[in-house]
Amino acid sequence: MRFQALACDYDGTIATDGRVDDATVDALDRLARSGRRLILVTGRELDDLIDLFPRLDLFDRVVAENGALLYRPGEQERVPLAEPPKAEFVDMLRERGVEPLSVGAGMVATWQPHEGTVLDVIRELGLELQVVFNKGAVMVLPAGVNKATGLDVALAELGLSAHSVVGVGDAENDHAFLAACECAVAVAGAVPSLRESCDLVTEDVVELARLIVDDDLADVALDRHDILLGDEVKIRAYGERILIAGPSHSGKSTVAAALVERIQEAGYQIILIDPEGDYAEGLGDAVVLGDPERAPTHAEVLRVVDDSSRSVVVNLLGVPIDDRPGYFEQLLMRIAAVWGRVGRPHWLVVDEAHHMVPEGFHLQSSATLDDAGAVLAITVHPGSVSAPVLSEFTAVIAVGDEPAGVLDAFNQAERPEVPDELETGELVLWRPGDDPVQVTLTPSTGERRRHIRKYAAGTLGDDSSFYFRGPDDRLNLKADNLNLFLRLGEGVDEDTWEFHRGNGDYSRWMAGCVKDEELAAAVAEVEQSGGGVDEGRARIRELVEERYTAPE
Repeated sequence: MRFQALACDYDGTIATDGRVDDATVDALDRLARSGRRLILVTGRELDDLIDLFPRLDLFDRVVAENGALLYRPGEQERVPLAEPPKAEFVDMLRERGVEPLSVGAGMVATWQPHEGTVLDVIRELGLELQVVFNKGAVMVLPAGVNKATGLDVALAELGLSAHSVVGVGDAENDHAFLAACECAVAVAGAVPSLRESCDLVTEDVVELARLIVDDDLADVALDRHDILLGDEVKIRAYGERILIAGPSHSGKSTVAAALVERIQEAGYQIILIDPEGDYAEGLGDAVVLGDPERAPTHAEVLRVVDDSSRSVVVNLLGVPIDDRPGYFEQLLMRIAAVWGRVGRPHWLVVDEAHHMVPEGFHLQSSATLDDAGAVLAITVHPGSVSAPVLSEFTAVIAVGDEPAGVLDAFNQAERPEVPDELETGELVLWRPGDDPVQVTLTPSTGERRRHIRKYAAGTLGDDSSFYFRGPDDRLNLKADNLNLFLRLGEGVDEDTWEFHRGNGDYSRWMAGCVKDEELAAAVAEVEQSGGGVDEGRARIRELVEERYTAPE
């Protein structure tokens, strides 16, 4: 269920001449019984509203006075969201004949044509106030207080995200709160500017409630939320199941980083499963749980997810490789309950998907992916991903020099013709049933320096460290970060250095464990160049230090 709540205006939206008819009450009740939450967002003062509408119990929260007051109907509690009006301001308005004049918990209201007098008094007293118009009403509030800010507070109390909300209104003061909602709706009688800016116009809330309950607004185009991939090609913000696949050094991580960055910038909550610790330094303001020494508990993950404003990275370096699918499966089942209750996290991102959902991953758990809003999985081995899981994906992004093989592993029965190989930065997006689209990736706007963490000792786990062993396994020198790799590389004997260089071990480690495909490609050229030992060591050090702060 994408839409977990309806946020609606009162006058002109659910009420006519201040009264709500029985058909609208029944429609709201049907919405509540469908498991959705209801939030009333109005410019009216609360006492006035209580006198007019005896069914405030239908609503989980009421935002009154245009965002200045929050009301909890179940507890009959009032929470001021703004400073009360200053007495000198109110007194001066009355002295200048501003009538009618009502004073609420945080708002002062009158009617046109008194707006000129109101503005004069604000200037004379030097107050930081704003004037909001609503079909002839003139509302005065502290700067920065509006229906959108009040809705934010209500959603936070309910554990909901605005990305899971349908908002509906009719007037000028509804612009801000509707723009904050994932789906903005205007009723037929709304002011023209509001109708033009909304995703949907309905006759009334009765019709809107029917559309929400019947099919969760499945037929409403919400492409304003789409996520850019490249060349004006976008992916949907909801309902996508996308697999990014290709060989090592092909740019999978670059594609994933660009999409994840834009998903997070759009305000969607992400839970990112990180088997290799590649996001140990974080993802924007995401909370990172787990490290090489300790696996995060499921309860820890759920506590972060409870805050709709925070994304979470689940670092599984502390979980043995063979135990990771089981850990993920159990976490997935617990997250599914959160999806059902609040419709988030909006995106599940699974790195190294062939390790997390290998062949044999349970069918029941695979079907649980349907509960997720959207899924992004990254793998170098699409053929090793559980077949039931692959069947849940709606699209594949192929990168590298074997796009046909990627598409073949994804869906052999329908696989279309694609180029033999792709240039760096190019990809193929394919949805079975449609023609493939070749796209030049729009890269992330800020390079994510995710590997700086490797300067600290112990960042990489045993399975992802580099081991200088040399011919016949004479050595066993462990480098668990780039800093130590460079220092050990300077000190090992020439035979050991050349043994690993000849086998391409350095570039393979940097691609597979360090997850830096560009660095790996440059190091591979050094490995294949055949220069001297000292020259090779110096060049690889130089390449590492070009991309990372030089180790002290």
